Amino acid sequence: MTLSDALGRPLRDLRISITDRCNFRCTYCMPKEVFGRDYEFLRRAELLSFEEIARVARVFVGLGVEKLRLTGGEPLLRRDVERLVELLAGIDGLRDLTLTTNGALLARKAEALAGAGLQRLTVSLDSLDDGVFKAMNDVDFPVAQVLEGIDAAAAAGLAPVKVNMVVKRGVNEDSILAMAQRFRGTAHVVRFIEFMDVGTTNGWRLDHVVPAAEIVSRIDAELPLEPVEAGYRGEVARRWRYRDGGGEIGVIASVTQPFCGDCTRARLSAEGTLYTCLFGARGHDVRALVRGGGDDGELADAIAGIWRARSDRYSELRTGATARLPKVEMSYIGG
Repeated sequence: MTLSDALGRPLRDLRISITDRCNFRCTYCMPKEVFGRDYEFLRRAELLSFEEIARVARVFVGLGVEKLRLTGGEPLLRRDVERLVELLAGIDGLRDLTLTTNGALLARKAEALAGAGLQRLTVSLDSLDDGVFKAMNDVDFPVAQVLEGIDAAAAAGLAPVKVNMVVKRGVNEDSILAMAQRFRGTAHVVRFIEFMDVGTTNGWRLDHVVPAAEIVSRIDAELPLEPVEAGYRGEVARRWRYRDGGGEIGVIASVTQPFCGDCTRARLSAEGTLYTCLFGARGHDVRALVRGGGDDGELADAIAGIWRARSDRYSELRTGATARLPKVEMSYIGG
């Protein structure tokens, strides 16, 4: 079926956060001054169980969702995550099952994830320079272990890997070219992401944003690029390929080139709150529906009603004023 929102956008993608915990404290996502030792994360009983997640996912697929992405927090911190992957991989009609990770636990988990039915992976890596990367993850985690995880994923059959780099002015923009050079020719695809005003704890300012045009220009000056057509409606990354055939990169430009008009994504938090926008302030309690005794038809009707009423287009409306409005945190909703 085709389920469309108030602006005619279909529901095609569901991002599922399976934990609000993370072993990194990236300054643009979970800064230590907010997520310190005393921060209270969700209790286990508050989290959706794997069976509950699978039930909700089946309902979403029945409503037209074709792609599921597991996120966090850091999803590989959730115990026995491969069991959830196996449950989701068995859903009839699902075309794409993927996961986003910081890579810290990937070397030990990649084979089990692939065996359970995971199809693809995205790994976050903000620099190849250890000093810069450690400053950004703020837990002294080295680049080499993330690269080891990417290699393990490729060996397990999860290649090509997408490698996400959040670019922040004055912090890691000097790492852009090195990242492009490192993964060029490997089949892995680096996606450069403009620093966004997700949540309210990362100190976002417009002058911290390195525009997509500048990112592309920096790379093109050394490694000539040409644009590539989008692969499907709702693809968030603008695609560019190396003119010499060395592969491609992507640029996600939510700030300077908003793509709200083709956004097909819903997001489910770890305790079952449904958000219809990455920059949403208010969600919808799906856990209460799941645990309230209703059947799948009632759950589907409720979700369909939420989507049909959706009119979010935050990035198209973004101003200095909207950037300061309360928003759900990146670590909670999973990006």
